[in-house]
Amino acid sequence: MASIFTKIINGEIPSYKIAENDQYIAILDAFPLVEGHVLVIPKQEVDKIFDLDKETYSGLMDFAYDIAKAIEKAIPCLRVGVAVVGLEVPHVHVHLVPLNSMDDINFKNPKLQLDSTQMYVIAEKIKSSL
Repeated sequence: MASIFTKIINGEIPSYKIAENDQYIAILDAFPLVEGHVLVIPKQEVDKIFDLDKETYSGLMDFAYDIAKAIEKAIPCLRVGVAVVGLEVPHVHVHLVPLNSMDDINFKNPKLQLDSTQMYVIAEKIKSSL
């Protein structure tokens, strides 16, 4: 069965897309820890990050680098944190989280409740910084 990310990649589920190429996609997290929380996902559906071949892994990190730089320009933060947890969805994804404190990347925190207009504005800010 296809993961939720594969369904997003295939256009079956809407998302707030930041960037995409033939191998990777970056989208706003639907349940963000903070404004500007982005997921970077390989289009190849693989469960664990270290099961990716080295070329795909390196490409994922290169793609994430450019997105993180755009987040830093678009969202007021001290830095962009990176997390790979991989327990919630069986499809590799990298969290890029704008950080102003260590607590900003605590996955036990309540998720933000942003409406579609807020999500659209955040996505456009990041996209315009690419």
